[in-house]
Amino acid sequence: MEVVGVIAEYNPFHNGHLYHLNKIKEMFPSAYLVLVLIGNFTQRGDVSIINKWDKTTLALDYGYDLIVELPFNISTSSASIYAKGAVDILNKLNCDYLVFGSETNDVELFKKLVNITNDNDEYEDKIKYYLDQGYNYPKSCSLALKDVSDVVIDKPNDVLGLEYVRNIINSNSKIKPVSIKRTNDYHEDEVLDEIASATSIRQNISNIDIIKNTLPNKSLKLIKNISIEKYFNYIKYEIISNDNLLDILDVDEGILNKLKKEIYNVNSIDELILKIKSKRYSYNRLKRMLLHILTNTKKDYNTNINYIRVLGFNDNGKKILKCVKNIPVITKYKKEYDHLFNDDIKASKIYGLITDYDYKEEYKSSIKR
Repeated sequence: MEVVGVIAEYNPFHNGHLYHLNKIKEMFPSAYLVLVLIGNFTQRGDVSIINKWDKTTLALDYGYDLIVELPFNISTSSASIYAKGAVDILNKLNCDYLVFGSETNDVELFKKLVNITNDNDEYEDKIKYYLDQGYNYPKSCSLALKDVSDVVIDKPNDVLGLEYVRNIINSNSKIKPVSIKRTNDYHEDEVLDEIASATSIRQNISNIDIIKNTLPNKSLKLIKNISIEKYFNYIKYEIISNDNLLDILDVDEGILNKLKKEIYNVNSIDELILKIKSKRYSYNRLKRMLLHILTNTKKDYNTNINYIRVLGFNDNGKKILKCVKNIPVITKYKKEYDHLFNDDIKASKIYGLITDYDYKEEYKSSIKR
């Protein structure tokens, strides 16, 4: 039994994702396919325009055998924690391959860079140097990497790809990383073709005529015209009223005073981020920080994978699950599981504030095909 893993947000599931999935099927025609799915909120601090159960249905419809959820706290963390958690799940599911999209499309380069930077005092010192110069952590890592290797890794999927490979190597995993070349620029704002970036699709979501050819029909029918901006007043309330914001993930003293000051001078999340942004604080980090303020996610959250939450599976997926050992596999809600995914339930309640999503969906059994 050959098992191939994929890690994805599918926000939304579009033609580029379908291309990626079909390429995997061509490369591994007899393999079972596992998806580690990011749920109702994403790694960049955004809200998913398709809820996680609908994304699970799409994934089953288009050929995945098993869909499991990356827990909320991990899926909305930095790239290193996000990648570590996702790879850990794939390890526990005994996957043979991890296939991901990247701009560089060079797994051997990623392996080389991991070997260069692991336990490298010069690399760590360079990161500290650039942090002291006021750069944010991802930028500092990119600059330090260039200094020690002459290679620039700064595209979003390359950054994640490098972290996937790092965690595969550092966990002594049997998983073999495989890359597929991205067919579009993640930063594209305009919809120019039938394969467009998820960013451009979300930015044009109010005009269905523009985006309708960029998504499969099943996906198009499920998208909601929502964004993290709809939470602005909730976030504003928390910033004004919460006297313990320093306990919240991604909030530090360097940003707290700016938050407290500027929240009265803005009318949107984008305005707030532009007011408080600097080279030390990246846009994505600030967006994640505001999401964590919204969800009251504390700095001391658990980053370990202590359970596997199954969202959907078919008969092949059931075969994969039968081989999992030494960790709870949740396919049906039981009260004793509450402590395991309490944060995910809370996040779903918050997701339901701006959507028709019923948090009681969290208690339902996995979708079986």
